[in-house]
Amino acid sequence: MSGSSMTWKIHGNGKTVSPGEVVAPDERLSWPRTIGIGLQHVVAMFGATFLVPILTGMPPATTLFFSGIGTILFLLLTAGRVPSYLGSSFAFIAPIMASHAQYGVAGALGGVVMAGVVLFLVGLLVQRFGAAWINRLMPPAVTGTIVALIGLNLAPSAKDNFDKAPLTALITLLVIILVSVLFRGILGRLSILVGVVVGYLVAIFQGQVDFSAIDSQAWIGLPQFQTPSFNLAVAGLFVPVVLVLIAENIGHVKSVALMTKEDLDPLAGRALMADGLATTLAGFGGGSGTTTYAENIGVMAATRVYSTAAYWVAAIAALLLSFSPKFGALIATVPAGVLGGAATMLYGMIGVLGVRIWVQNKVDFGDPVNLTTAAVALIIGIANYTWNIGELQFAGIALGTAAALLIYHGMRALLRLRSASSEPA
Repeated sequence: MSGSSMTWKIHGNGKTVSPGEVVAPDERLSWPRTIGIGLQHVVAMFGATFLVPILTGMPPATTLFFSGIGTILFLLLTAGRVPSYLGSSFAFIAPIMASHAQYGVAGALGGVVMAGVVLFLVGLLVQRFGAAWINRLMPPAVTGTIVALIGLNLAPSAKDNFDKAPLTALITLLVIILVSVLFRGILGRLSILVGVVVGYLVAIFQGQVDFSAIDSQAWIGLPQFQTPSFNLAVAGLFVPVVLVLIAENIGHVKSVALMTKEDLDPLAGRALMADGLATTLAGFGGGSGTTTYAENIGVMAATRVYSTAAYWVAAIAALLLSFSPKFGALIATVPAGVLGGAATMLYGMIGVLGVRIWVQNKVDFGDPVNLTTAAVALIIGIANYTWNIGELQFAGIALGTAAALLIYHGMRALLRLRSASSEPA
């Protein structure tokens, strides 16, 4: 792909991906296969993207609309070289709920805008001065830890959904595993989509799906937009979220670079700017803050297709679906068991990608600094430690990320001081 033009080379014969190969961001398979994989990305992001507005009282269709817009902005600003879907960020749940109680939805949206602007400014600094300081701030030992804890932190969410309908969840998971192993063609690449469809049918057969809310909805309608109001008091709730978004974006860029064997560090600033802009627009229109989606990293790892063409398909599909209230009601009928089965696979893949960063960069865990950084941060993230300061709550991903950064750099600084003090005069 040249610049941001929407042209892609055909990978191989356009039908298969040979063992050990990946479909690069500037390549694509045949359009039917690309569309199928793009729709699989839509399926992967649905659960989380709809969960955030449901929990925070915001319109799901509006959030879906801005996730599509945000993904298109991301693809354009990164010149089509970084495949990513921008969906609702879980990091915004606590601050939105806290500010919503005091300042209403408009006040919460103002906080989302603040976080987006700060993230955009951080991206400008990275783009202006390079990503070297980001690499020093988050070396492989830290980055791998952050990526791993983001995936493993989601494990309780997968288990909760799994436990609500164990048989449905188990069938969904088994179908995903079997399809990915037994089928080599396009069906194997669409294992997650196939698993969700089969799991949904199983859930219908067991009477776990309630269709009553669908009939009252129109086929076509505009999302519900709302403007923000600004209160400086909510800044303390939202600005710390930026640290999590930086970790998620940088982790995403590094994960894609690792899998595609391309140097994407020069695009780290653009990625942050794109997510900052997408989050800002979402706040101005009534949507949830966005982030690069961990669920879709799992899809790429499973399919080995990193084509940005598939993400254009996903973004356009999300936009179209956001204009159908009836479809939004249909998606809301997907039972927890199906989500639990699919999430078990996806979240696990994210965690393993963090481990792969360690392996590929030959992180030495004989070094007590690296070992301590990973050990403490992972437990904080997996157990979802929380820290409340007034109305502000820092949860596992934020605390785990902060712990990884503070422990790594704090211990390195102490070692340098000890070394300097022990040198002979």
